[in-house]
Formats: sequence, structure tokens, C-alpha cells
Amino acid sequence: MIITLARIDDRLIHGQVTTVWSKESHADRIIIVSKDVFQDTIRKTLLKQACPPGMKVNIVDVPKAIAVFNNPKYKDDKVFYLFTNPSEVLALVQGGVPLETLNIGGMQYSEGRTQITKSVSLTQVDVDAFRHLGQLGVKLDLQVVKTDPHTDILKKIDETFDK
Repeated sequence: MIITLARIDDRLIHGQVTTVWSKESHADRIIIVSKDVFQDTIRKTLLKQACPPGMKVNIVDVPKAIAVFNNPKYKDDKVFYLFTNPSEVLALVQGGVPLETLNIGGMQYSEGRTQITKSVSLTQVDVDAFRHLGQLGVKLDLQVVKTDPHTDILKKIDETFDK
């Protein structure tokens, strides 16, 4: 499997993803890796309907994503991974899926989250997962929209959270 883009965006498939990031990825398929979405029939149906023209979309949990990545049947597929949180990204990487770079888009604010930028709010679990991904050598590129400057999310985390 050829990973062309891996992105966290808790809105998953929406305007920016459909019009910009999917084109930027040059992928044939979007793979949404989310246990919550995988178990939600209505949300899966809506996301499949929102998929950009000419692309396929699959919605899987982490174990299925790892199995598909290791299946030789898909070795030439160009994929764009979409996640809602860094914990599932970390589980995927720990499961042997090699991600060089993770693009971080929107992670909306809710109670219990700390806002680090206008579009990204994190829990302590998110912070720990991002730090672990960084230790594993994954480049963590905070770029909500394509025209935003590339920013290392760990620097933003260090400015906001205690180490």
C-alpha cells in the first residue's frame, strides 16, 4: 500500500477534504480509521456519500486497517488515511504501518479539551499520543488548511502543556 497522505480531521470528509486534501493526496482511496465511525452505520453511509468523485472510501477500525495494509492484494493502492484522533494513529503505527508524516487538521473544542490553536483542541490523552508519535519518528505537521504554514504540533503542545 502506498500512503500518500495521513491526516487527522475530526470532521472527516467535508469541504476542505473533498476539494483540497483529496486532490493533494493523489490517492485512489480514502481509508477512514475510526472505531467509533466503523460502528456507526448511519455515519458510515453519510461519509461514503460525501466521498469525492472518482475516489473510493473505506471505513475501518485499527485492526482492520493493519490487516488491509499488510494484504498484498492492496500493495499498489494509493491511500489517504483519515483519522479523528492521534490515539488511533499511534495504534496503527505501533501495529506496523509506517507513517512518515501526519498532517493535523481540525480537532474541535469540547469540554475537557485545551485549545492550542483556533482549530485544534487536545485532551491529555491526545498530547501523550502526539508525543509518542514524535518519539517514533513521525513528523507531526499542523496545517489546518493547505495555505497555512507548516507547524510542528509538538512545539504548540510544549507552549501550552507541561512536559
